[in-house]
Amino acid sequence: MPIDGAPIVALRGIEKSFGPVQVLRGVDFDLRPGEVHALMGENGAGKSTMIRLMSGAHQPNTGTVEVDGSPVRFAGPGEAKAAGIAVVHQELLLFPAMTVAENIFLGHAPRNGRGLLDWNEMRRKARAILDRLDCPELDVDDKVSHLSVANRQRVEIARALSRDARVLIMDEPTAALAEADVRRLLDVVRSLRSEGVGIVYVSHRMNEIFEIADRITVLRDGKTIDTRDADDVTEAALVSMMVGRDIDQLFPKDTIPLGETVLEVRNLAHAGKVREVSFSVRAGEILGIAGLVGSGRTELAQTIFGVTPATSGEILIDGRPVTVGSVREAIAHRIAYVPEDRAQHGLVRPQTIRENVSMAILNRLTRRGVVDTARETQIAADAIQRFAIRARGPGQVVAQLSGGNQQKVVIAKWLATDPRILILDEPTRGVDVGAKTEIHKLMNQLAAQGLAIIMISSELPEVLGMSDRVLVMNGGRMSAILPRAQATPEAVGSAMMTGHAA
Repeated sequence: MPIDGAPIVALRGIEKSFGPVQVLRGVDFDLRPGEVHALMGENGAGKSTMIRLMSGAHQPNTGTVEVDGSPVRFAGPGEAKAAGIAVVHQELLLFPAMTVAENIFLGHAPRNGRGLLDWNEMRRKARAILDRLDCPELDVDDKVSHLSVANRQRVEIARALSRDARVLIMDEPTAALAEADVRRLLDVVRSLRSEGVGIVYVSHRMNEIFEIADRITVLRDGKTIDTRDADDVTEAALVSMMVGRDIDQLFPKDTIPLGETVLEVRNLAHAGKVREVSFSVRAGEILGIAGLVGSGRTELAQTIFGVTPATSGEILIDGRPVTVGSVREAIAHRIAYVPEDRAQHGLVRPQTIRENVSMAILNRLTRRGVVDTARETQIAADAIQRFAIRARGPGQVVAQLSGGNQQKVVIAKWLATDPRILILDEPTRGVDVGAKTEIHKLMNQLAAQGLAIIMISSELPEVLGMSDRVLVMNGGRMSAILPRAQATPEAVGSAMMTGHAA
């Protein structure tokens, strides 16, 4: 619904360049009290730079940032926070060894009359903020390192509110959350909106945008394409604005002749988390794995890849039993695994593309303890070209890339090992619609080259759209395996929820 009122914060005619690269081009944006304003665009469209401008991390080359109608020029994030603007980053900026209360009040803890930290007052205020966020299960004295991702995020939000934030910028807040935690987060957003907090909500998840947003602004190539009331725009129109073209088929599944069985698992089990699972995958096949969070999807993948070796059952490659007791053995058997959390387990983000792409094959590039950097650079350059990675070159630091391009680097790293079996765990999580389509096309190309692909996804349309067959997990067990023609949303959904297909 449309929100009235003067903007709390506004960007007017913003231009921003980094050296010769112009990132923002005449951008306009405003946020009103009690509004959820979604900011959308492909990775690389300029969203992150806009966030940094509003939060004081960058200053514009031209144009103005306004707060309450008056131009401001923040010297740094501290001044933006003082003006009531806070950011909840996608990768949470908390101190694991400190308590919940200490993290919430880091840098502005209450003090007593003698100037000493008032620990009781800090705990009391922290408890009051967490109650405001409906988090009774969070103990203010718990170490953050003991918390789930969802509860860490709530601590990050509480930290913003401890500074009386009037503007809360949320950057991909649900990217790493289970569905139940997503629902709770959206309830928090609604509650803050009702209190008059203005929220900038950045997400690639269309269903969330239409559920929570009042207005939507789309960026493309650093320009504001349009701002519309959420009720007045369709998903197809948003996609078209974001990518500059219509995407008739987000899941471009090719029909590929299947070859011989490459991988077979028989009664595979691991420590009660994977329970007697049996299936096979053929050359050229994409086997989708669906299931609710906690169903055993990722655990199954990690057992096949040797992260958590099987406690019973068999793994066969080309019909021959093999032992996969470690990741090293999995790689030796030409199995590759792209993990669901690229930031934590897929990449070393402060390192370059060259260093990341070669990471899994360093033994092949090293002679007498010295890495062949020329060969390493060539492999990275070939990957950049092959996977259309948008980067300045092999020496660019991975942390500087967009989410979609980071994901391509992870895939390139594992394809450098020359696998025959490729496991993709949430291959398009946190990437925009354009990058999703590129990754899906890449999957088709790899299948056409004869790879046996296992794809795990929380997005049911992705599983149904890209899979030749769908394996459904429930409680660590395989509850169904369905050919593409029978893998309807109803059948797969029923197997996910009840343990058997409808």
